[in-house]
Amino acid sequence: MIYTVTFNPALDYIVRVRQLNIGEINRAEYGEIMAGGKGVNVSLVLNNLGHESTALGFAAGFTGEKLIEDLKKKGCQCDFILLNQGMTRINVKIKGQEETEINGEGPEITPTALRSLMMRLEHLKEGDILVLSGSIPGTLPEDMYERVILRQQGKKVKIVVDATKNLLKDTLKYHPFLVKPNHHELGELFGVEISNREEAIFYAEKLQQMGAENVLVSMAGEGAVLLDVCGERHMSPAPTGQPVNSVGAGDSMVAGFLAGYMETGDYEQAFRMGVAAGSASAFSEYLATREEILEVLSRTFK
Repeated sequence: MIYTVTFNPALDYIVRVRQLNIGEINRAEYGEIMAGGKGVNVSLVLNNLGHESTALGFAAGFTGEKLIEDLKKKGCQCDFILLNQGMTRINVKIKGQEETEINGEGPEITPTALRSLMMRLEHLKEGDILVLSGSIPGTLPEDMYERVILRQQGKKVKIVVDATKNLLKDTLKYHPFLVKPNHHELGELFGVEISNREEAIFYAEKLQQMGAENVLVSMAGEGAVLLDVCGERHMSPAPTGQPVNSVGAGDSMVAGFLAGYMETGDYEQAFRMGVAAGSASAFSEYLATREEILEVLSRTFK
């Protein structure tokens, strides 16, 4: 079973305007509210690809109820800890000539609620996959990911980390199965700018030397690279298509990689499915369907 953890999930309010004029009244051409958050997105795309997962995290208030309702309507399993105070945050995604985001602040996570999550994670066993994605709310310790991973040591659970800065760096000593920075995040770790796939390979090797088994780097229009645990390098240009949405593309890549790996056990095939899933979501108004992902896969990797 795959489990995803989103410490600060959200309802994403996606609104499209012809042009965003600051300081003026703007009329929306389109609007929709849906479940969001990095781990939540991974679970949703896995579900689209026909793979079961359980989304874990925290939910509060009427927005938390809506989050859970939306996931269940989409056929996604979830087991959120319900908080008594506050409300699940709302993130506003404004799509005009450019994309603008306003991310809300999540509820306070109490020690009791955190213990409840840890107890749920005690049931993970050999062969399970645990995906840790996104930021940590300010009410939680900065080493939260490390604490979760330490509780899984010795159980042969595969750990996937999609995070930034020290939140990612500090997990490397535990040898996560997969880490997935984008090229900006990878460069930030080493104080450099990464502009091509060869540079991404060079710094991805450093992450492997620091402990990561597989390093998958998304590079938007430059494509993607993968360094696998067998020492092989995989590179791909970006699939052709018109990007209309950046929300969830990286999460879709993680989901596609895991789906491809579970289906074939082959890192090249997992990489291709990851690239296709990430690009298909970028070409879609929302997270890509299985049909959209397979279409990108078939025309990109012939």
